[in-house]
Amino acid sequence: MKPKLHFSRFEFKYVLSRDARRELESELGFFMALDPYVSERRHQRYFVRSLYFDDEVYSNYYEKIDGVMCRRKYRIRTYTDSKEEECVIFLEVKGRYNALVYKHRVELPRHIVHALENGPREFTDEMVKLAGTDELVTAFVFDCFRMRLEPRLLVDYERRPYVSKYAPDFRVTFDESLESTVTGRLFTGPTDRRRVFLPGYSVVEVKFKRHIPAWFHRLIQSYELQRVSVSKYCKGMERTGMAENLE
Repeated sequence: MKPKLHFSRFEFKYVLSRDARRELESELGFFMALDPYVSERRHQRYFVRSLYFDDEVYSNYYEKIDGVMCRRKYRIRTYTDSKEEECVIFLEVKGRYNALVYKHRVELPRHIVHALENGPREFTDEMVKLAGTDELVTAFVFDCFRMRLEPRLLVDYERRPYVSKYAPDFRVTFDESLESTVTGRLFTGPTDRRRVFLPGYSVVEVKFKRHIPAWFHRLIQSYELQRVSVSKYCKGMERTGMAENLE
């Protein structure tokens, strides 16, 4: 399945305990099916790894905490925790414009992994060479110099995605086993310390283009789901002690 490179949609998030997540997930089978990408996989989920960029004062973190309605952040994303595995690597920008969430991504060459291991300067030099080949890469390089962006935090988790049987634009994902690591590399070393955050809970993301189906509204009411503003990047920053929620 070819990954989608550009989209905009609405995203609602919930944080559920293990038991509540199990009950909700059992109801989805009447209206949704597992994403074909995971339906044949063991445990029916896939691994996600994101290396987030931020400036020296963690502006992305505090913009999210302060509820800034127009914001964006950059990350490098892959779907393996093994440097030896041949897995696609993306540069992504994810942002919010009022209530609408957008994401753009472009595939990066494999040598970017080695550049990251050699430090931010070599990584930036390699990205400069790619600038001009893609609008996203060009914007990222510009912001790296303008804002002094560097890789700050690695966030890992496992995701189980569902798609609606009746409305393909309606998706629900369950993210669990969340971990964060302070590092500037995409693949950690033996001395890097992983920190578990939100243990025993899942982050549930409801994603849609125009509206939530009536049947899911009934589930929200039945299970008394409370929508929350939660960011894996922010929770990871707080868990590692890199940033502090001052609210």
